[in-house]
Amino acid sequence: MPRLTSLKLVLTGFLLLTGLAFGLVQAKGPAAADAKATITVAELSRQGAQTYALIHQGGPFAHEKDGVVFGNRERLLPARKRGYYREYTVATPGSRDRGARRIVCGGPPQTPDACYYTADHYASFRKIVP
Repeated sequence: MPRLTSLKLVLTGFLLLTGLAFGLVQAKGPAAADAKATITVAELSRQGAQTYALIHQGGPFAHEKDGVVFGNRERLLPARKRGYYREYTVATPGSRDRGARRIVCGGPPQTPDACYYTADHYASFRKIVP
């Protein structure tokens, strides 16, 4: 009987781990598709539209980390060479820190090829369109 119980535990553990692994793979699918979703500049929050305008003006930016290289480790944006993407903070009213909202742009700093908005700290992106 103890052997049957051990086998059940092993099988249960295997099924749980398989389910978890499948769930993680599934969770990446929709987030990756968000890079194809769009948002217009007019749909951005006031703070987002201000940040977008500042990017095209070359600043000045409120945060020291604005303009730093974004590594795209999440692989949700189109693959490019390191240094292609830069991130900028979108102010969150009432937040004591930088918050979760960002705009990530690829290409030359003042004339980017494309910009993406994330409201959830890189878990999903929407391409900014005019």
